[in-house]
Amino acid sequence: MPVSLRYAARSDLGLGSKSRNEDSAYAGPELLLLCDGMGGHAAGDVASSLVVAELAHLDGESHGADDALDILERALEEANSRLADVMEVYPDSDGMGTTCIAMLRAGTKLAVANIGDSRAYLLRGGRLTQITKDHSFVQKLLDEGRIEPEEALHHPQRSLVTRVFTGRPEDQPDLSLRELRQGDRILICSDGLTDYAAEETVGEILAQTGRTPGQIADELIQLALRASTRDNVTVIVADAVPSGDGTTKPQVVGAASERRSTRRPTELTPAQKAAQLSREASGVPVADQGPVLAEEGPTSPFLRWLRRGLVGAALVAALGGAGYLAWGWSQTQYFVGEQDGMVTIYRGLAQDLGPIDLSVAEEETDLALEALPGYYQERVRRTLAASDRAGADTIVAELRSLAGTEQVQPVDDGAATSAPGTTGAPGTGTTSTGTTSTGGVSTRDLSTGDIATVTITALPGNRSLADLLDLGVTLGEEVSP
Repeated sequence: MPVSLRYAARSDLGLGSKSRNEDSAYAGPELLLLCDGMGGHAAGDVASSLVVAELAHLDGESHGADDALDILERALEEANSRLADVMEVYPDSDGMGTTCIAMLRAGTKLAVANIGDSRAYLLRGGRLTQITKDHSFVQKLLDEGRIEPEEALHHPQRSLVTRVFTGRPEDQPDLSLRELRQGDRILICSDGLTDYAAEETVGEILAQTGRTPGQIADELIQLALRASTRDNVTVIVADAVPSGDGTTKPQVVGAASERRSTRRPTELTPAQKAAQLSREASGVPVADQGPVLAEEGPTSPFLRWLRRGLVGAALVAALGGAGYLAWGWSQTQYFVGEQDGMVTIYRGLAQDLGPIDLSVAEEETDLALEALPGYYQERVRRTLAASDRAGADTIVAELRSLAGTEQVQPVDDGAATSAPGTTGAPGTGTTSTGTTSTGGVSTRDLSTGDIATVTITALPGNRSLADLLDLGVTLGEEVSP
């Protein structure tokens, strides 16, 4: 029976320290697409925007069920090559990457591509099924039976992905073809939702009948915020409905829509207001004020001095005892970082307390940082936390497999295997030296209903990273619907 899609896309900055949204999503009659950019200063928001813009042209094109998967695969290869071209022209962007889930509808068939740890779920007949598999360090531990599903929920490295689009030819997504039935409900989401909200709770919200995709998407965003998500959170909810009853206007959210947006911000929830104030306050120095004693009635100067002295001594003793206990605990922690260009295992905490180092290099491995792909070099520089020494050894073993080197000493029987890799981010495309437009797509502003045009532009090759940010999808002049 013919079907169409009724959909809604939503995105939120989250309650963490990120000052910009690195997620991008596109929802259209034939295409559902979500990308979670990564790379920090290396412009993860640009990476997600670029991939969304490169694939948006698939929406509205005529695709047969037999060739939809091949068309989607070729489009993703071209988008990944585009990332390589950008990183070649703009060295400051080296290390950026993005996850991607793309669904291309062809009649009642759904071509699905997935790379990274963003997820897609299918609700059919009241049963929720995850239809994508995470490409992550924690998923590998689960597959090898080394941790239980309950441990995965709070694993310190649950955000470490093992495969994303980084511009390398070997960045290959998983591909599948699925049947789409009337009554199906699809959820595509970034890890800002699934890392903080229980899957059971997500399923209960999705199973609510009589509610539109927009209402469900809004509730999922609020669920993540109530769970204090520290990451950007983006969701697409789509219902398979009878042909002709679906949504017809595309929706673009996240980095792909916000870069040049001039919309008035929507009313903030109390949690969002608190997060905004926290971010604003983080860069403002606060005067160092000592404890203020409330004086009760007239007291002689000697008694005031004695009281303050006793209070001060008690504070020093309490802080000293707490500091000793904290120091002892810190020395049971481990993390993986970099020292003199080599991957190194540290004991202690990655943070310093003023002039006091809270960590010591315990073992400098023979794995050179430059042997890792750019994204993982950045992750190691920012340090990877481990719960114990065995966990640190496991992280190093995984990094060896990503670098394509043989493991010197196995951590566990069959725990880590070698995998081919490269040390750079080669691109097969040519460097652009002029300004060229690569296409556009109409979008609807979710708050006003206005239509805007999304375009992507390639800039000259002698610009800075600040100019590179303009490579993301920008909104053109709004016109009346």
